[in-house]
Amino acid sequence: MDPIFIICVGVVVVLFSIIVLKLHAVISLLLAATVTGLLTTPEHIYEFALSKGMSDGAAQSMANETLGKRISNAFGNTAGKIGMVIALASIIGTALMRSGGAERIIRSLVSLFGKKNTSFAFLTSSFTLAIPVFFDTVFYLMIPLVKSISVRDPKKFSLYLMTIIAGGVMAHSLIPPTPGPLFVAEEMGIDLGAMIIGGLVIGAITVLAGYGYALWANRKWDLPMRDTEDIDVEELQRFSEKKPEELPSLGLSLLPIILPILLIAGNTILNLAFAEKAALSTFEQNILGLFTMLGNSNIALLLSALIAMFLLWSKLQDMDQFKKFIYESLVSAGIIILITSAGGAFGQMLQQTNIGSQVESLAQSYQTAILPLAFVITAAVRTAQGSATVAMVTAIGVMSGFTASGMAFHPVYLALVIGCGSKIFPWMNDSAFWIITKMSGMEEQETIKFFSYLLTVMGLSGLVAIMILSNLFPFV
Repeated sequence: MDPIFIICVGVVVVLFSIIVLKLHAVISLLLAATVTGLLTTPEHIYEFALSKGMSDGAAQSMANETLGKRISNAFGNTAGKIGMVIALASIIGTALMRSGGAERIIRSLVSLFGKKNTSFAFLTSSFTLAIPVFFDTVFYLMIPLVKSISVRDPKKFSLYLMTIIAGGVMAHSLIPPTPGPLFVAEEMGIDLGAMIIGGLVIGAITVLAGYGYALWANRKWDLPMRDTEDIDVEELQRFSEKKPEELPSLGLSLLPIILPILLIAGNTILNLAFAEKAALSTFEQNILGLFTMLGNSNIALLLSALIAMFLLWSKLQDMDQFKKFIYESLVSAGIIILITSAGGAFGQMLQQTNIGSQVESLAQSYQTAILPLAFVITAAVRTAQGSATVAMVTAIGVMSGFTASGMAFHPVYLALVIGCGSKIFPWMNDSAFWIITKMSGMEEQETIKFFSYLLTVMGLSGLVAIMILSNLFPFV
């Protein structure tokens, strides 16, 4: 059976289940994963496994696995990657909001930048933070701030929400050391410095385009602030009315946000810096080992969660209330983990149809302009299976023949256009779609307007900018 047909069936199942039958997202995604897995033949799975670098025996073993085991493995793999991070980030967010820490940060932010410039401050902050830190982590840490400031002006909730999304997503696919751009740069033999500079330039252009869309969408559509599992709007309103002396200090409020960023970024930077050295001194080895341990996202967020819990306890001094708030944060996290893991299972079932090879064979039949072709291939794979990194890896495999034969412009442009293509229309098979939906209190149709369309505009603006720059400044 053709992989494209299987994917279409899977898409119809998940959309019908959520929109028409009104089933919970977890059930809808698992149902779609099951239908997709049933239609996928062992031959598809075997070819997919080989394309991922598995040995013949391992590929055969995977092809012979039962459907239930394949779905549970995919579900578990996704939960293993994001489960602990989501749980800890939920505790941090709840503690910041209920202690008044987020309120303290927002008052300081408005005082520093002015109320009119708050959205641009969010945009630039999230873009900068997302260079060394994964987008998901940046979003977790900034969403409490968005909620706290939006309660003052609910009509700008969607604007503030879109600015932290727009600022964070492009760095993930354009600027090393995140996995996608790092892999593409290494495969194409592009100097990391050139990739970083190019990513910063194109990233700035796409982020500004995203900001323009955010301003337009905020005027066109209303997005109400809704109660979420971690806190309700009325309580946020009460914090906004508190006197300054009732709120925690700015330093202690910022620490749960800054500490994980410093640890994760420090780990990233030190590993890049020390990779150039043939031998390290004992002191350098110790420093590297310390940051390798503490800079792991799980450990960094665990330390941050402990500080945030101390902050919450210092303001409450009530064990029953303290335990109640932590419990509520974990309940909220549990729902998000279930949904994103189910989405991961669905996405993995889509990948196992071997859609990547199908797109590759189609691409060889249409030898059009290199940059648009690479963009379309990446976008097709991203939309089909949900992972930006997988889409980038697939696209560079397809385009390797072009890079070997030489191009009329620097290969960094091809790498950047692949990064932009990986942003096109994320939807229900993407874990970030569900994280943003649930943590912001949006409905699925709203997430498409304020997230999926936003990233599509940014990706397309990147394509246009790259095509213009590659003609004006080919650097060959």
